[in-house]
Amino acid sequence: MEVTILGTGTSQGVPVVGCECRVCKSKDPRDIRLRTAAMIRYKDTCIVIDAGPDFRQQMLNAQVKKLDAVVITHNHKDHTGGLDDVRAFNWIQKKPMDIYARDTVLESVQKEFSYAFDDNKYPGVPDIQLHKIDGVPFAIGDIPLVPISALHHQMPVYGFRTGDFSYLTDANFIEDKELDKMKGSKVIVLNALRKEKHISHFSLDEAIDILQYLKPEKGYITHISHQMGLRSEIEKNMPAGLSLAHDGLRLLI
Repeated sequence: MEVTILGTGTSQGVPVVGCECRVCKSKDPRDIRLRTAAMIRYKDTCIVIDAGPDFRQQMLNAQVKKLDAVVITHNHKDHTGGLDDVRAFNWIQKKPMDIYARDTVLESVQKEFSYAFDDNKYPGVPDIQLHKIDGVPFAIGDIPLVPISALHHQMPVYGFRTGDFSYLTDANFIEDKELDKMKGSKVIVLNALRKEKHISHFSLDEAIDILQYLKPEKGYITHISHQMGLRSEIEKNMPAGLSLAHDGLRLLI
């Protein structure tokens, strides 16, 4: 299985024109972050977790020529805003794009991209096929997925495990029974917005505590804001085996 971390940033983490903060001015390319997303390839199947406003650029960066489905963790704009750009894959693959999410997220997608669901569609609009996730394990082609329920403040979100890889972003609370689903993973990617405590995201210390409890061979932090600081400084104080993920990171699991 090959996992590519397409983006590790937030809407507060993307470089801004004119910004003078140390992260925006950093010469380390790993401090430049598109919105959080990941791609999983296994055998003949390729899926993406989340399609934020940077989706098109991420597909170009990763040179994706075939995409079977998009799995959405929750319905915030930085995770759904790029769904219009699946139309390029519609044209190349000559079929609808399968979108997987919980029912409330699917309702949001239908509302936000209502033109894609009109009875009389304008030519060229995205062709989307919706599939509901209800917490039960499912598969997309060759990729089996176990949903992991968590809370993003009061909003329910899904993380996912496939094989020895677990991925959870935009969360600040996860029940023990859901945390147990991640045990035994060789690689875990978990969100941490900043060092300080936050209302809807794990802090760096909170994420580190979870990763040390789960004991993966390698743990990565994603959904990183500018408030986290420079990668080179943060990683000096992180435990062995744990590090900040960066855009374009490729993992063979």
